[in-house]
Amino acid sequence: MKQRIREYALSLGVDDVGFAAAADYHSPRSPRLETVMPAVKSLVVLAYKELSSCDSPSPQLRMHGRLDLMEFSRSCNYKLARFIEGRFGARCMTVAVSYPLDMGGEAMGTVADVSLRHAALAAGLGAMGRHNLVMHPRFGSRVLFSAVLTDLEMDSDPPFTGDLCIDCDICVEACPGGALDQEGFTDPNRCLRHSQPYGIGAAMRFWQQALSSPPEGQKKLLYSEEFMRLYQAQFIGFQYHCFKCMTTCPVGSDI
Repeated sequence: MKQRIREYALSLGVDDVGFAAAADYHSPRSPRLETVMPAVKSLVVLAYKELSSCDSPSPQLRMHGRLDLMEFSRSCNYKLARFIEGRFGARCMTVAVSYPLDMGGEAMGTVADVSLRHAALAAGLGAMGRHNLVMHPRFGSRVLFSAVLTDLEMDSDPPFTGDLCIDCDICVEACPGGALDQEGFTDPNRCLRHSQPYGIGAAMRFWQQALSSPPEGQKKLLYSEEFMRLYQAQFIGFQYHCFKCMTTCPVGSDI
């Protein structure tokens, strides 16, 4: 059964596939899997190599590549879930690369319902690096993951036991926000200020400034480059401007 699922996923263009029993998935911050799918028994985790778009000096082209990957991964996730439900009579739920996220509670969009990093670790698809990203044995840091939760009972693939991170600290030094200074922890607020400069924080600051400005100042703000960028971000979702933790890592950068 696992082999048939793996072969189908790879036929879609997915770069790698791993399996994890739900009991082997552990995330320190995300909720238990049973809270999002009470009958969950296993996870099928899909790996996708990030395009070289992430190296572009243009933030637009960097995000084009990420959006392409996200759209492709959603298609693969959906097709695989349909395949499993149709072929094996199982129930499936998909977990996308990124949003939507739970924007409530204390986390406010910084904790996923399912941690794809920890799902990838449980499925034997890599090891955690100093930048707190999962490093794949073939693709290094340049990899993203999606997953399908299912009530099919499947064993976990063997865990990856190698040490891929070379402890060079290049990612730490390259982070413009100092979000990786504390080993084993990524400061989400420091990260988001640089990786999503036109996200919700920027929107809140903009409208606070606009509301406290006189009419002429408000008009000037509405014709500003900042508002145009915020306007675009509201339509396409999160826009990542910083990929340094991924692109500065020397492991897998030559693939």
